Amino acid sequence: MNALAAQYDILALRPVDEKTLQAACGSLDCDIISLDLTQRFQFHFKFKMLSEAIKLGKKIEICYGQGILGETQSRRNLISNVTQLIRATRARGLIISSEARAAVACRGPWDAINLAAVWGLGQERGYEAMTKEARSAVVGAQLKRTSFRGVVNVVYGGEKPTPEAKAAVVEKGKAAKRKGQATDDKAGNGQKRKSDALGIDQNDSSSGVPLSKTQMKKRAKMEKLKAEGNTMGSK
Repeated sequence: MNALAAQYDILALRPVDEKTLQAACGSLDCDIISLDLTQRFQFHFKFKMLSEAIKLGKKIEICYGQGILGETQSRRNLISNVTQLIRATRARGLIISSEARAAVACRGPWDAINLAAVWGLGQERGYEAMTKEARSAVVGAQLKRTSFRGVVNVVYGGEKPTPEAKAAVVEKGKAAKRKGQATDDKAGNGQKRKSDALGIDQNDSSSGVPLSKTQMKKRAKMEKLKAEGNTMGSK
């Protein structure tokens, strides 16, 4: 088992009887438990045994390929075993795959979900088995092989960047700065000032500080009042 786990990314076991199924659910290190659901087992699936495997992150695989192109007895056994699995696992920790030996046995995701719904798996649980649970099996297998006991994963170890990487970062920053300056210049050349259109000087004559809109309105109002006062004085 250790030699196989070192050579493959995802390890799936296929138990043949109750004893090997119990070992796969408990002590053996694997990612997927794939049963041959086309045969008639001499035992019943137990919730306690399968729930132990689900707690350890192992997934139970349901293959629908033989239920489409298999013989009548194989289809009957498949439907019976899948119904028992759904009951024993409480519809948790299941993944759906085809195990197709020919392209004609493959179905689309929603077709497989609807087929599992006919066998007793709810559509919501079927969607999780096709998406969430399948991805969880892949991510869990990756964590086992790249992290420490599936808990600690070193993403960045503080390695010093190479001179080429440093030069690339500096060049990228300079390019972004040049692009920002070009954008500002373009915006400044294309914008017109409202004060120029109104014929009002935007700079203060005494200090050269640009006036705000409120100050410009006050100055225009004072000029208007002054002009009206001169007109009344002349009369």
